[in-house]
Amino acid sequence: MSHSFQPLVPAKLAFTSSGVPFSETYQDRYHAERGAIEQAQHVFLAGNGLPGRWQGRRSFTVCETGFGLGRNFLALWRAWLDDPSRCERLHVLSFEAHPFSRSDLAQALPSGLPHELRVLGEQLIQQWPPLLPGMHRLEFEGGRITLTLAFGPVERMAFQTEARVDAFFLDGFAPSRNPQMWTPALFGQMVRMANDGATAASWCVAGQVRRDLSNAGFIVSKKRGFGTKREMLTASLRQGLGRTWAENPPTHQVVIVGGSIAAAGIAHALALRGQAVKVLDPVFSDSLATAHHGHIAAAVSPLVSRDDDVRSRLVRAGVLRALHRWQQLAADARPKITGTLEVLTDDVKGGERQHDLAGLRFPEEWVQWLSPEAVQRKTRRDLKRPALWFPMGQLIRPDLLIPALLDHPLIQREACRVDRIEFDLSNWVIWRQGAMPIEASMLILANAYDALRLIQHARLAASMQGAGAMQRLAGQVSYLKAPAKMQTDCIVSGAGYWLPAINGVNVAGSTYERGAELSQLTDGGREVIFGKLGLLINATQKELASSLAVEGGWAGWRAVVPGRLPLAGPVKAAPGLWFACAYGSRGFTWSSLVGDMIGAALFSEPQIIERDLVQAIAPR
Repeated sequence: MSHSFQPLVPAKLAFTSSGVPFSETYQDRYHAERGAIEQAQHVFLAGNGLPGRWQGRRSFTVCETGFGLGRNFLALWRAWLDDPSRCERLHVLSFEAHPFSRSDLAQALPSGLPHELRVLGEQLIQQWPPLLPGMHRLEFEGGRITLTLAFGPVERMAFQTEARVDAFFLDGFAPSRNPQMWTPALFGQMVRMANDGATAASWCVAGQVRRDLSNAGFIVSKKRGFGTKREMLTASLRQGLGRTWAENPPTHQVVIVGGSIAAAGIAHALALRGQAVKVLDPVFSDSLATAHHGHIAAAVSPLVSRDDDVRSRLVRAGVLRALHRWQQLAADARPKITGTLEVLTDDVKGGERQHDLAGLRFPEEWVQWLSPEAVQRKTRRDLKRPALWFPMGQLIRPDLLIPALLDHPLIQREACRVDRIEFDLSNWVIWRQGAMPIEASMLILANAYDALRLIQHARLAASMQGAGAMQRLAGQVSYLKAPAKMQTDCIVSGAGYWLPAINGVNVAGSTYERGAELSQLTDGGREVIFGKLGLLINATQKELASSLAVEGGWAGWRAVVPGRLPLAGPVKAAPGLWFACAYGSRGFTWSSLVGDMIGAALFSEPQIIERDLVQAIAPR
């Protein structure tokens, strides 16, 4: 286990004799005896000048240093709903080292709340994420309210967070019991994230806290407190220390080059935020499913590693984001949550993986260890091997999903080839084959391996050597009709994969071919797939040949770079140019994640993934 990895330790629900939620870890109450909502209204909202300060704003961001049971968030949400002059969008970022489980939250949250807040609390409980370390984005009121939860120690997660904050709710446990929530280092991170005019409020008026806030750059004062506390703290950032930013994001033309799943995820994310987008790709002349036309099924499956490395964390974030974003689509395009069974090939590997899971301490709603007997009960087949079970594995219909993502009134699709791109003063000029050039203030290259041609034309290759290492891999999957004895209700993965039948056809995959001139179905590729399939479903090649009827397949391309991470983000050497390529075999996993990462950056929202993940995939 890596020394940098820290398992997430959930909170345990307990109460004082008077019924107030209580932390046994910190030996402190979650809120005042008189009431959490009244405390939130007096200390945190009024102490930060809310709702007045958000009125007339396009967006407003609040950062809370301890989520607890979420009652500050509910009070803030209710105040936003009750204010006819509210900001268009409200973003809340909240840190929590010890989050409650969904069941504990459901038990404790409604207690003592008025009806209108219980209704909001039920929505919060319904969206509550699995207890996994990292960032979790929740959305309410049609996306007009976002809640970004940072699960993990505040001293680490505050450094990992990117946001532009207008108001801080300092609501950790008492400094004497939880000093990590009141350190100069944390206050320094607050200043890093603060906008001009940012304010802070807290029930805590300890002298050291006031001095450290002042040293960090806040002007600190005391006001009348709440309940039994005579005083409370308010603070405002000294002029010139905060970040300045434009209230309105760019409203000029945003152009995406590329029409496959990477481009679709970005276009969808921006359109949901009200941004018009033009998507250019020659494949639109054939099908809205673009390069995935005829691709019956694919999988979005989690990944775990013993040290929870960058790739595992990025896959986890992508799976959770796809689950949140795509379950809102129409039923025919919506991914089916089937779960994924990762079959382990030998006892040694199985023992190692079981040991790894014990150290990670991930919840069973994310991953479980299954013995061979449990695998047989899950799949109705005796695979004679242990496995990892991921309940959130998703079966994708590419030919339905991609058109659904692109079907938005703010997304304009154009079937054309982009010959070259040039930067002219403040805009990008996109030269289209057989048409007049167009301009864009923001240009996103999401056209996989073909992006290399465009960055070379734009003379950016020298500053993007990482992208220059991108390779194109051909691959194919096989469509098979299988007897009932070989069917499973879940995704089965390992060296290859076997997907549940769609309209009587199973998809098995896949191949990776370097240096191919064409991506096409071949007999040799089908033989490779059959070799992998035998290990997955415990069948001999003779049994496969006699039981499976080949119904064709699908062939396509992957773009990859060393390290098997995508390249996504702004290109430093080229203002207004963004890159979103090299998704490899995880295109559907990272589609909505990268889309919302770009959307968060463009609209000054709290970023949806940690800063080290953003840096790990930055174009280079």
